[in-house]
Amino acid sequence: MEPCIICVAITGSVPTKADNPAVPITVAEQIESTHEAYEAGASIAHCHVRDDEGKPTSDPERFARLKEGIEKHCPGMIVQLSTGGRSGAGQARGGMLPLSPDMASLAVGSNNFPTRVYENPPDLVTWLTSEMRTYGVRPEIEAFDLSHIFQAHLMWQRGELPERPYVQFVMGVKNAMPVDREVFDFYVRTVKRLFGDDVPWCAAGIGVNQAVVNRWSVAEGGHARTGLEDNIRWDKNTLAPSNAALVTRLVDICAEHGRAVATWQDARRILNLPLRKAAA
Repeated sequence: MEPCIICVAITGSVPTKADNPAVPITVAEQIESTHEAYEAGASIAHCHVRDDEGKPTSDPERFARLKEGIEKHCPGMIVQLSTGGRSGAGQARGGMLPLSPDMASLAVGSNNFPTRVYENPPDLVTWLTSEMRTYGVRPEIEAFDLSHIFQAHLMWQRGELPERPYVQFVMGVKNAMPVDREVFDFYVRTVKRLFGDDVPWCAAGIGVNQAVVNRWSVAEGGHARTGLEDNIRWDKNTLAPSNAALVTRLVDICAEHGRAVATWQDARRILNLPLRKAAA
C-alpha cells in the first residue's frame, strides 16, 4: 500500500474555545497548531479562518497570512483552503483562490447539515471549479452523499476537473451520511470503479466516529483526516489536547496496520502536486 497521507483539519467553522480551549482561532494560533501537527506527521493542512470575534469568514487577507505562515514554518506541507459554505455565501466562498494554494475543498452538491441545508448550487460549483483551474488549485471533492461521487465523475468526464478527482468521504455529519461500514465499503468500490483501482481517496469521520473511520481508511489503503474541526474529544470523558495529539493517534493507527505515514514528498507525489520553491 501507498503511505497514508494524514490531513489535519485544524479549526473549521464550528468549534470554539468554549467547546475546547485547544481549538486554534487566531491566525497565529493556527500556524502554531499546524506546525505541531506537521511535526507529528500531518502532510496536508485543511484550513478555515475566523474573524476578530472568532466567527467563520472567507476573508482572503486572513487566508493569505495563514498560508504564508504555514509555508514558512511547515516546509513542503500541502496547504488546502476551505471554500465551505459555513464561512461565506456565493462567490465570496472562493475569494481566496487567487492565492493559488496547493488545494481547496470543493463540495459538488447540496445536503442537510444539523440545523441547515448546506447549499452548493450548480452555478456556484461551476464557478468555483473554474477558479480552481484558473489558479492551478487541485480540488479535494468533499462527498457528503453518494451522488457527489457520481457528480465528480461527470465533471471529470466533461473536462471540468482536469485530473482524476481526489475524493474524500465525509461520514457522521448529523442528517447527512452516517458512519456505516457497508456504505463505506461501497464508496470505496464506487470510487475505484469510476476512477480506477489506483486512484487515491480519503475519508473523514465526524465526532466520536473520527478514530473509527480513520481505522477503516488506513486498513483499506485510503488516506485519512483528523483534527479539531471534526472532533474536539479524545474520548467520551476527555477533550482532545491538541491537533497534534489527534495526528499522533492516527500515526499509531497506521503503525497498527503496517502502513507508513506519508511524508510531504510522498503526499505531493501521490496527489501529483508540484514541489513548491518553499519545499525544495
